Amino acid sequence: MSDTQKIIQTENLVKVYGKGDIQVLALDKVNVEINHNEFVAIMGPSGSGKSTLMNILGCLDRPTEGKYFLAGEDVSRKDKSELAHIRNKQIGFVFQAYNLLPQTTALDNVSLPMLYSQNRNITDKEKRELALQALEAVGLKERIHHKPSELSGGQMQRVAIARALVNDPVIILADEPTGNLDTKSGDEIMSILLDLHAKGSTIVMVTHEDAIAAYAQRVIRFRDGRIEKDFLNGHQIDEKLVSEGGNDLY
Repeated sequence: MSDTQKIIQTENLVKVYGKGDIQVLALDKVNVEINHNEFVAIMGPSGSGKSTLMNILGCLDRPTEGKYFLAGEDVSRKDKSELAHIRNKQIGFVFQAYNLLPQTTALDNVSLPMLYSQNRNITDKEKRELALQALEAVGLKERIHHKPSELSGGQMQRVAIARALVNDPVIILADEPTGNLDTKSGDEIMSILLDLHAKGSTIVMVTHEDAIAAYAQRVIRFRDGRIEKDFLNGHQIDEKLVSEGGNDLY
């Protein structure tokens, strides 16, 4: 895969909630491009549109207008079953609340996405091996048989990251990944994400913390459903490019 391949591209993305006189414009003609192996933080106040954008990027919702291309494929008008398949195959999710099954071991939690995969060529033994490799990659080789209640918050988030990795997604979407963690555990999680990025992963992360956003290569700030600023390595990208929807970064 080329380092300049676009993983995410949106064209005049609009999302409206409600009907008639009671409508909320959550996204207002948003144009975003994210290349392979970028690490991007999305920030903004409550109601700015950042969570709505992440829901669309994660194929959890569809835009009212506009287009969304994921790894070159227009997924804007896919139906629910098609979106579910795309989520399982191409997107790895890391949530603030971990979203682990409480009565299930770390190994089985990580194996879960493979149970829904349409790849029937993977044997149970191979699934177990892939789950083990993912847990080892996040430093939990010795905790594979522990349930969430037997793990710390940082360890649970590591399980969630391993689960996000196991199907080899084209992008990892992390929604406030350190929001429930103390500073030390949060730094450890960010170190793991940095390591994954160094190994080639494309990561898009929502955060409200400047210190966490500082780990990313690039920061996109939202306000009132639009991109307010787009920074790369501490330097603001030309606002004309942002307004025209073209961040030709490389």
